Amino acid sequence: MKLIFISGPSGSGKTTLSNQIIKKNKNGIVLSTDNYYKTGLISKLLPTFVEGFFDRRISFNKKLFKKDFDFIYKNGVSLCDRSYNFEKKKIQNILNKKNNISFLIVEGIFAKEFSNTLNNKDYIFLEIKTKKNKCMKRVVQRDIKERGKDKKQAENDFLKSWSIYYEKFKPNSIKNNPNKFIIEKKIDIDQILKKLFN
Repeated sequence: MKLIFISGPSGSGKTTLSNQIIKKNKNGIVLSTDNYYKTGLISKLLPTFVEGFFDRRISFNKKLFKKDFDFIYKNGVSLCDRSYNFEKKKIQNILNKKNNISFLIVEGIFAKEFSNTLNNKDYIFLEIKTKKNKCMKRVVQRDIKERGKDKKQAENDFLKSWSIYYEKFKPNSIKNNPNKFIIEKKIDIDQILKKLFN
């Protein structure tokens, strides 16, 4: 099975790119790390003490994510989709069986961290670099609409998120690797598909 990782700061276009790839090539599936945050008291209490909680690995339910990742990678089958509700701090499981999966996309702010834990390094990595102001505009709109934040909180949270992401990763850390690509300009989906599947 082909593995594709898509990383970038919040609002850079990871989900949009993943959906474009799946729309063009329907034999794949997307696992978004945004749907694997921790639930219950941890996710309700810790954000009040830990600044930028949802951008730090402490918030990521790596055990559940790895369980789903391993099952799909081993069997070429997915049994359900997961969706994280940021207001209720719960993961919703939606039965949706998919068979004959030929490629798996892992996208999200924790995609790079997860890729670094794999023994198998035979994957393609896409790093999206989008201008800060553009990312901020997207994130603020999303957070007001989907996460119940006001504009000021959404802007402050984005700025913290941006700093945390680039503190964790060197911007040029994926250069000089034939299977890793930096996307800096407007996304040309056909060019990307050639890199991924040719």
